[in-house]
Amino acid sequence: MRHNKIGRRLGRTPTHRVHMMRNMVISLLEHEKVTTTITRAKELRRDVERVITMAKTDDLHSRRQVLKVVHDRKIVAKLFETIAPRYQDRPGGYTRIIRLNPRVGDNAPMSIIELVEEEFTPKQKKSTPKVEEAKPEAVAEVVVEEAATEEVVEETTEEVAEEQAAK
Repeated sequence: MRHNKIGRRLGRTPTHRVHMMRNMVISLLEHEKVTTTITRAKELRRDVERVITMAKTDDLHSRRQVLKVVHDRKIVAKLFETIAPRYQDRPGGYTRIIRLNPRVGDNAPMSIIELVEEEFTPKQKKSTPKVEEAKPEAVAEVVVEEAATEEVVEETTEEVAEEQAAK
């Protein structure tokens, strides 16, 4: 039974899988974009989001927690100085997975996982436009269209009447 066994195996032994994920986390934080298979990208998302969330609180304990996963001190410095402040107001969702065409050799489904760049703005209540504000513009467009079609109709009826009179 698989009770409480979280995560994908990825066809690796446990130690190989852990080391591979650590290397992929380092690569993603260093380059901010990695091309890999979809299943690896989904697993990588879990680890990267955890690391970035820890880095948002800049203290000694969180640095040591991040150093357990990311063994490169330069990448940890980049994470705490540039990447984590970028997502200070964002409550999660720091990565984006974009699907690509399958890999040529083995037809494996490929994807790009990247860090989200745009600024986060919290969702606010949607304000519906007032009917009075939206209505005059729409009515003006309809009136202009109707006037234009009436002119075309008058011209065509006059031309048809002239052609019939000529016959």
